Parts: sequence; C-alpha cells; structure tokens
Amino acid sequence: MQSVNAKHVKGFTLIEIMLVVAIMGVIAAIAIPQYKQYVIRGNRAAAQSFMMDVASRQKQFLLDARAYAPDLPTLALVTPNDVAKNYTITLNVPNVVPPTFTIIATPIPGKPQAQAGDGNLTLNDAGTQTHGAITHW
Repeated sequence: MQSVNAKHVKGFTLIEIMLVVAIMGVIAAIAIPQYKQYVIRGNRAAAQSFMMDVASRQKQFLLDARAYAPDLPTLALVTPNDVAKNYTITLNVPNVVPPTFTIIATPIPGKPQAQAGDGNLTLNDAGTQTHGAITHW
C-alpha cells in the first residue's frame, strides 16, 4: 500500500477560497449598483422616446383639428409595455388660446427598479423638457 504524501495532494486551501469569495464580493458591490443605474437610464430613455412620438403626433393633430388631442387614444397611440410598466403617461391639454399641451411621465412607485426615485419627465408644445428639477433631459 502506498502512503499519501502531503506534497502531492491537490486542491484549494480555505484561504484561497476565502480570497476568491472576498474578491467576488467587492466586484459585486461595485457592479450591481451600476447595473441598476443603467436599467433606470434605459427605462427613462424609452419613456423620453415615446414622449417625443406623442409630441410629434400632437403637432400633426393640431394641423388637422386646430387643437391638441386630449388623450392618447385620440392620437391612436398606446403606451408601449416597456414604458407602461415603469411610467404613467398623461396629457395636460388646457383649453386656452393659443393651444398648448404638456406630456407628463410619472414613475410608478414601488417598482423593484427604483424608477420612482428618478423623478417626473415633462415635455411641452414648445419643446421644453424637464427631468425632475433639471430643465433638460
């Protein structure tokens, strides 16, 4: 029978495994918050794109009807699923002369993506864009 020599035993020591786990923990602590911010920015970009489409349709509607549409169904628009799961899109069309409109995207609270902390997006007929307190997207 052969005896097992300690020099020939292969495997990882506990210290090596702990070191790898610690390195992975540091990488995860940096990467996960960055990924969440990336997802929030992507959701915001989808909402902004849809809002630009709505504004374009509103201007076309104004040429035909001499007024802005009061809601999305009048414009034959439906909020896309990727926007609807994170934002509520509303139109504010006051009865004033000259006609005006404001499109408001309000984040839905309680979402796991933390979109609610991102702030409201607005776009009006003059092209003014706001994101929370910031005056440009």
